[in-house]
Parts: sequence; structure tokens; C-alpha cells
Amino acid sequence: MACVLLFSRIPPFSHRLTRTSICLLSMFLSYLCYCALFPADTIMQKAGDPTPGCQRVLADGAKRRIQKPASCALQLDARPSSVEASRLKSDQRPPSTLHVDTPSPPMGNLKFGNKKLPNAIIVGVKKGGTRAVLEFIRIHPDVRAAGTETHFFDRNYDRGLEWYRGLMPRTLESQLTMEKTPSYFVTKETPQRISAMSRDTKLIVVVRDPVTRAISDYTQTLSKTPDLPSFQDLAFRNQSLGIVDVSWNAIRIGLYALHLENWLRFFPLAQIHFVSGERLITDPAGELARVQDFLGLKRIVTDKHFYFNRTKGFPCLKKPESSGSPRCLGKSKGRTHVQIDRDAIEQLRDFYRPYNVKFYEMVGHDFKWE
Repeated sequence: MACVLLFSRIPPFSHRLTRTSICLLSMFLSYLCYCALFPADTIMQKAGDPTPGCQRVLADGAKRRIQKPASCALQLDARPSSVEASRLKSDQRPPSTLHVDTPSPPMGNLKFGNKKLPNAIIVGVKKGGTRAVLEFIRIHPDVRAAGTETHFFDRNYDRGLEWYRGLMPRTLESQLTMEKTPSYFVTKETPQRISAMSRDTKLIVVVRDPVTRAISDYTQTLSKTPDLPSFQDLAFRNQSLGIVDVSWNAIRIGLYALHLENWLRFFPLAQIHFVSGERLITDPAGELARVQDFLGLKRIVTDKHFYFNRTKGFPCLKKPESSGSPRCLGKSKGRTHVQIDRDAIEQLRDFYRPYNVKFYEMVGHDFKWE
């Protein structure tokens, strides 16, 4: 219409134009008016572009549009997949609220918490029941523990604390980090080294009748070395005179009072908790209750978690809801002991008695190893 009005205002010179020329001029002026009303990029835009006003980046890096409205939520250089296209079609929200979800990383790749130096360490003793205490206390949701013995403070100390930290599990701020290495209790340098790491470290010692412990130690070694000399040959320098060989490791470990004296040079007694290996068998829930109290934990591990395995002669953990079978300790636990001459046993009891009495006095508890 505007073109017709404009054409009507042209001075009369139509007598000079042919009918065809007038027609062509009208079409040209109509085109100019149309271009003025509708921008070229709107005309040329492809029907497949989901958000017309958004900036589009071409393959050569040139930009077709330099303005990008805030309502754009989809990048035009990334075409939606067929699944996404179907989802977008079914979404009834206004186009300005559509968004592309960033996929979450697989749960197996997520790492929660940090690796920390241990707050508590089970430092001994070998064949006393340390593995049982560790497995039982790990039921507690606020405890994380290294699964294997690290032997950091007795064999790998030169590797440094950062190496040691790397062996620990990741824990949340509210959780305790633990490890257990039974040989720590009898290693002279260990108390000072742990104290240098942290004087606040809590220590757990699982003790057992030293005679029974020595026989259990020998039984385990014999299973790996069948040609081992007899127990009596290793335990005595002269059995007829009752002279015990304290250089044999199986005997030396049972001198609890001597080892404890070394620990008390660096840690107060209140920072060391003693677990009875015998009561751990007869009353695991009771012993674990005291361990939880010592660590400042709520009593979550209770008698409902245990049952007595008559075959092994040892308590096992009841079947967890996520598992198909109960969880007992390994085959090396609850192994039948080698039969030892009764006279040798009585001689060893006489040898250990003064050390046991001194140990009872030091810790303020009678373990009744008679």
C-alpha cells in the first residue's frame, strides 16, 4: 500500500514509460518496502534452529549474529540428540526455561572425604585378637580403617608420613581413621615415633594369656614351616632346669609389663586401652562396648551383631542385610593348637607369673591368666 501511495506522488511522466516499465518499477519498489519491514536474517533463518535469536557460530569461526538474548538456553552449535529432541518436544514449559542437564559423574568415581593420619592404632599384640577387634569395630559407621597391616612405625618409617597417610582410607570429618599392626607393641622405637606424629593418638592393645598366645604363635608358624623344631626346643634353653629362652620372639612378646614400660614413657596410661583376648571370645559385645567408649563413639556395635561359631570356637559377625552369608575371620583364626607337654606349660606359667602380676598392677586390672 505504501508503495502505491509513493508511486502516485511521482510527477506525471507516465506518457514516457511503457506499460511494462511501469510494472517492473512497481515490483522493484514493492521489494524495497518488503525488505525494510522484514530483516534479511529473519527471512534466511533455517527452520531447524530451535532458538531464532541466538548467536550461531559457523564452522569457520565467523558469527552470523552478534547479539544473543538472555532467553537463549541452548547452544546452537550443539544439535540435540534424538532422545533430547523427543524430551524437548514433550516438555510443556516455555522455551525460555528449557535447559540441558550436565550429566553426573559415575558414583564409582566420586571420592568423599580426605585421607588422614590415624586417630587410633591397634598396636598389639600378635595372636591376641587384633584382627577380630579391627573387623568388629569397622562395623561402626564412624570408623574407617586400613585393611592391611602397614608396618609403618617399625619397617617403613623412612618412607615418611605422607606415604603413611596415603595408605589410609578416605574419611569424613566426623569419622575416625584406624590401622592395626600388632608388632608395634614390641618394637622399641614405635612409641616415640607415634608420639612424634601425634601425642593425642589413642592406642589399643589386645592382650591374651602369654602361654596360650605363645602356643598359638608357634602353631601359626608351624603351618607355614613344617620342619620347625618342637615348641619345647624353642621355648627353653634348658627345660630340665626351667630356663626359658626369652630371645625367642614367641616368648618375648608375652612380657607385657616390660613392653608397656616403654610406652608409658611417651603416652599416659589413660590413652591406652587394653582388650582381653579371652573375653573377646566369650563376650565380644561387652569388649566392643568398652572399645567404643574409649574411642568416644556411640555404642552401635552390640550383641545383635554377633553369633558364636562352634566349629571355629570363635564369634562371627551375623549376616549383614547386603550379604548372603555370615562373616567369620579367616582360616588362620580359631586354628586348633599344637599339643604341648603339660610340664612345659606349667614351667612357662611359673616363668610368666611375676611379669603378669606386675602388668596387672600397671593397668589396674587382673586378667586372671592362671
